[in-house]
Amino acid sequence: MHIIWSILLLALATGGGDNSSPVLTGTSYNRMPGILQSSYHTFIANAAQGRLDNPLPPKMLAVNPQTEAPVVKGIYVTAYSAGGARMDQLIDLLDSTELNSMVIDVKDDTGYITYKTDQPKLQELGNPQPFIRDIHALMERLEKHDIYPIARVVVFKDSILAKKHPEYSFVHNDGSVWSNNKGDSFVNPYSQEVWEYNLEIAKEAAKLGFKEIQFDYVRFPEGFEKRADSLKYRKDERSRVGAVTSFVKYAKEELEPLRIKVSVDIFGYAASVPAAEGIGQDFVKISEHVDIICPMIYPSHYTTGWFNAKDPDKAPYQTIRGATMDTQKKLEPLGDKQPLIRPWIQDFTASWLGKDRYIHYGKHEIEEQIRALKDLNVDEYLLWNASNRYTSGVTYK
Repeated sequence: MHIIWSILLLALATGGGDNSSPVLTGTSYNRMPGILQSSYHTFIANAAQGRLDNPLPPKMLAVNPQTEAPVVKGIYVTAYSAGGARMDQLIDLLDSTELNSMVIDVKDDTGYITYKTDQPKLQELGNPQPFIRDIHALMERLEKHDIYPIARVVVFKDSILAKKHPEYSFVHNDGSVWSNNKGDSFVNPYSQEVWEYNLEIAKEAAKLGFKEIQFDYVRFPEGFEKRADSLKYRKDERSRVGAVTSFVKYAKEELEPLRIKVSVDIFGYAASVPAAEGIGQDFVKISEHVDIICPMIYPSHYTTGWFNAKDPDKAPYQTIRGATMDTQKKLEPLGDKQPLIRPWIQDFTASWLGKDRYIHYGKHEIEEQIRALKDLNVDEYLLWNASNRYTSGVTYK
């Protein structure tokens, strides 16, 4: 450890032109051997969490491990795909196109942690499953192909934790855990224990090499306002919006020492309404505490009349343009403190909308969505397809 200390301090001393701020510049970091980079990240993480006998001066914690984040053009990748044969196809897709990033489930929609972890707290609360058989090999593979890794952490939709600890969830009068009509349970955004658990997962993802944490389901269940008074759960004087916003603010503060970017997925329509009080999502208040805001503006998710479209799914350019303009307008009050806008767009066919309400989404429809973003100077985006079967032949420029 003393040898690593000495080498790190030497690197810090020579890394930049301002000796009063001893942090590694991009050049210094990139010149470090891989094994030293790994030790460096562990060193910084331990310092940030107070696990060093000789703590670092505060300025030494202000180091950014992602020295050159790209203009993100990414895809969603399930843990099953990341740990299976489909990953070969997905990497080939990124190698052969302008796509450069993957959003990978490290805690999924059920609440499973998707890789083997040695942390007792995560083992006890999260029921880890080795969907990704070798997380370290995966991270090395992403680095080899110059793929920007984003860890998706589903926060308050968590059937695993709700069933293990009903006190962290919403329960009926008989003590049974509430679930929606799909059988999914949620945990309570007022619960500090739930916050800490999800942040332990986020911090471990950072140590593994993910450059960004993307929090999803940062909200109460849909329609919660209709059942809030009939369920039992812990709460305080904060509104639902206050509870959700407080979590996002706390998460950003906790991850700040690791210099990990924080993004949050949010309903697209949240940018077009004053606030989604029922589920606790206020677009502007959440945006104040993130680096990137990711509105889910899939055309299929808007109903008749939105953005003057009879059938929004059939009007990809018109719908994406309208939703993005609403997003930009919503964030104007934040001025130069606005987060980066990186929308989720649609690479799937919404046949469930019914006859004459949807169209097949292929090359043209995806490029129309990208064109709408580009026309409004939005360069970053993420493609969603739940099965990870992405359309071939698309121009992503």
